[in-house]
Amino acid sequence: MSYLGGLQPRRRSVAVSVGGIAIGGGAPVVVQSMTNTDTADVEATARQVAALAQAGSELVRITVDRDEAAAAVPRIRDRLGQLGVSVPLIGDFHYIGHRLLADHPAAAEALDKYRINPGNVGFRDKRDRQFSEMIEIALKFGKPVRIGVNWGSLDEELLTRLMDENARAARPRDAGTVMREAIVQSALGSAARAEELGMAREAIILSAKVSGVQELISVYGDLAARSDHALHLGLTEAGMGAKGIVASAAALAVLLEQGIGDTIRVSLTPQPGGARTEEVAVAQQILQSMGLRNFAPEVTSCPGCGRTTSTVFQELAEQIQLYVLGRMAAWRADFPGAEMLKVAVMGCIVNGPGESRHADIGISLPGTGEDPVAPVFIDGKKVATLRGPGLTDEFKAVIEDYVARKYGGGTRAS
Repeated sequence: MSYLGGLQPRRRSVAVSVGGIAIGGGAPVVVQSMTNTDTADVEATARQVAALAQAGSELVRITVDRDEAAAAVPRIRDRLGQLGVSVPLIGDFHYIGHRLLADHPAAAEALDKYRINPGNVGFRDKRDRQFSEMIEIALKFGKPVRIGVNWGSLDEELLTRLMDENARAARPRDAGTVMREAIVQSALGSAARAEELGMAREAIILSAKVSGVQELISVYGDLAARSDHALHLGLTEAGMGAKGIVASAAALAVLLEQGIGDTIRVSLTPQPGGARTEEVAVAQQILQSMGLRNFAPEVTSCPGCGRTTSTVFQELAEQIQLYVLGRMAAWRADFPGAEMLKVAVMGCIVNGPGESRHADIGISLPGTGEDPVAPVFIDGKKVATLRGPGLTDEFKAVIEDYVARKYGGGTRAS
């Protein structure tokens, strides 16, 4: 639970179905991600989509930026079928999306949703016509859309008009406030136009991406207060490593705490050669840490201090963390609910026994010197003491037995 006394009730939003995945309408918050391969490379893109899906991404977005990429979309869908992957695919369109969808109907049909950026769908007199063409194609193929505004590609005409109006006002607002208003108006105005063209509210998702934490919280607060559309959350261009992770968690946690958000993406810059799937793991951890969803067993471990003077505790915590994550795919299939498991791996006797009793399964090393002699607690009761060099493997066996008994339909021993 949170320092505010618990999560606020989820904002009531219109339910949208994307390839069979429910978004909004009270459904669990959905995790999505985006490939960074050249979409025209069918094999590379299909394999990255598969990796993201296997990591837990429930929707995957791919860039559709030119004819070669559009032509590849149905082949990517076919290749995913061969790989046994059925994750919904979202097409990300900018500048010429109207032409690509019209010229490549097989791609338009293969995609499960279109992302439209109202800031670059067209300029001046072409904007409404080209936006309308994309909506009409979505209607033809029965596809939902995400109207995704980004402050890096905001409608300049709209922003200029609002800035001019603000300058003439008796009490002008600051520029940041006007920009946020332009973002909200761009999203809401585009959604209203889509509805005028015949698109149901149940087929529209909105997003309003910025790269500043406080700006994101503010703009989504405004958007949520003025619309019941399903909302996709994400701090755009969040950055690399700890900076991107912390900034994304700080922004999304506040919004989720307020009941805002139906689907999320964590936009991390990967390390050179790093796994694209990191953004999926971070998104899942944010939702799990907020108590909104469970994806894998939670391992609680202490940071260590002067009472944990060897590496035994650190090694045990690392091995158990990796073990439960590695076993989750099999547990998910054989033991539904195993993702709710809570494990504690503690380093000394100060907080160790107490934390271990709060977990489903806990182990507590004795502290200084960390001689491998440790009590094991199950459901708050001490049930065994493990010792010696085989302690880690024995504790893994205890976890396996508990999972099988609790989530396999058997009766757990006390």
